[in-house]
Amino acid sequence: MGKHAQSIDARILARFRDRSPGKVFRAADLLDLGSRAAVDQALSRQSRAGTIRRITRGLYDMPTDHPLLGRLSAPSDAVAEALASRDGTRIQPTGAAAANGLGLSDQVPMRAVYLTDGRSRRVQLGAMQIELRHASPRHMATAGRVSGSVIQALRWIGRRYVDERMIHILRRNLSDTDKAQLLQDLAYAPAWIADIMRRVAQPEGKP
Repeated sequence: MGKHAQSIDARILARFRDRSPGKVFRAADLLDLGSRAAVDQALSRQSRAGTIRRITRGLYDMPTDHPLLGRLSAPSDAVAEALASRDGTRIQPTGAAAANGLGLSDQVPMRAVYLTDGRSRRVQLGAMQIELRHASPRHMATAGRVSGSVIQALRWIGRRYVDERMIHILRRNLSDTDKAQLLQDLAYAPAWIADIMRRVAQPEGKP
């Protein structure tokens, strides 16, 4: 390997190590370090060496090893967000992934499903699978906003199973800005979910 290749490899590895664990990089995120051809070649060399991991086309991370669990999969939300950024699309977590992200469920799904305005596809991350499912514009109207996650999480939990404890969790975990967003997006929610969103946006103790 020539000096230039060693230099760009070192800069890329430093970028990976400087970021928080679980960060997923697009090749495009590294173009300030060199030309596209040089970056692609460096990523290919380092993924072959096992220093970094190629998740899918154009997406990479630095894998983390757990003393008991072994090599961990990349976080599904980070991969889904990187896919959306790479492809210029939007995503919205659904089901257990949305509920888990809001603190409403401890369940970590083996298949994380996201709505997208791009094409449907699946990505395998070890034992975890990410599914991007094409959705209508109405279902994507709140994509990327906390209200979208609340709508999808409550839809998955089901009307009869949403209780006061869950409403309290949402009140506690959502900021005032988040609660204001819920009120702005009531029109996009089914009537029963809109009622819960109103309650979450109310101060604790109010009906």
